[in-house]
Amino acid sequence: MTNQPYEPYEGQQGHQGQQGYDPYWQQAYEDPHAAQQYTQQWQGQTWETQMQAPVAPAAPAAADTAYLPPQGYEVPQGYEPPVYQEPVPVYEEPAPAPAAAPSGDYGPATLGGNSRVTDAQRARLEGRSPIIEPGMQPAALTAVLGLLLSGAAAVGSYALLVPLVLLQAVTAAGWFRLNGMWPARQGIALAFLGAVVADVALLAADRSPSAILGTLGVWVLLCLVLQLRSHADPDERMYGLMATVASSALAIVAAGYLAASADAVSVGAASVAVAVLARALPLPTPASVVVSLLAAAGAGIAVGGMTGLGAEGALLGAGAGVCALIGHRVASYDYPSRFVHFTAGVALPLAAAAPAVYVLGRALG
Repeated sequence: MTNQPYEPYEGQQGHQGQQGYDPYWQQAYEDPHAAQQYTQQWQGQTWETQMQAPVAPAAPAAADTAYLPPQGYEVPQGYEPPVYQEPVPVYEEPAPAPAAAPSGDYGPATLGGNSRVTDAQRARLEGRSPIIEPGMQPAALTAVLGLLLSGAAAVGSYALLVPLVLLQAVTAAGWFRLNGMWPARQGIALAFLGAVVADVALLAADRSPSAILGTLGVWVLLCLVLQLRSHADPDERMYGLMATVASSALAIVAAGYLAASADAVSVGAASVAVAVLARALPLPTPASVVVSLLAAAGAGIAVGGMTGLGAEGALLGAGAGVCALIGHRVASYDYPSRFVHFTAGVALPLAAAAPAVYVLGRALG
């Protein structure tokens, strides 16, 4: 007897609802042997087949057998599959600069990939000082600016204001670049603004030096407040604060030319111009310094005779020359750039001489 298809539960309910009982189940209940005839025959595995050979599992993923030896071959004795390791980055050391290179002007420090040797590196290799001075071209620009200050002072305060503002702008930009902080537009603008405020205060206060001191104090406080509001690292904030305060102080102090007497400005600015030109001559450093100071004193005597200071102009010229040489030395350092020499190298000798011009002018006048 063939097996009857299994009817759905809903069909059974409907069938029972019509006849009240199922003849199939009734017969199986009354006759156990008949129930065996209708028992479903299993075609798959049962609990009794668990002792038979297991079915081969599916092939593992390719990632799990990436380092296994080929299947079907005998594994050599002592074989160990390789273990994947993360690659370790290798950092190359900077290539040392070659011992010689063709001569040239200025250039950045070579750390690697650049066969050019800077003037400072060449000086170290040859046993000389790595300090590089601005040279004749920046000295010529300093002389031109100094002569403009000297001539404008004889005309009047407002005529002096034009080259003075130019000097203050170059001073602010040059100091930030001298400290390796570039671009620093905010700091340069702040320092230059302080210089302009000092100039305006001097003119409004009848060239009283108290205007310079008052502006300097306010600007130091302003720089401090702005740096405290910065979100940079503490070291960067301190470095930026020092650079901003120093740049603002130099630019504001340069306003001393506007506070000094006209004769003192004429003598002092002319002496700085001559001293820087003499310092740029190709002479040994000691001889160059002596020649520069003598030239500054001589220029003071010459211009002092035309302004009424007379021989006392030699003292004023020598003092301005000393300050100019200090500013010139500050603008000389290793690994320079043309921008440093044509900003700080031009402006610092004149800006550093401004206090001496004011003080010696008042003392000798």
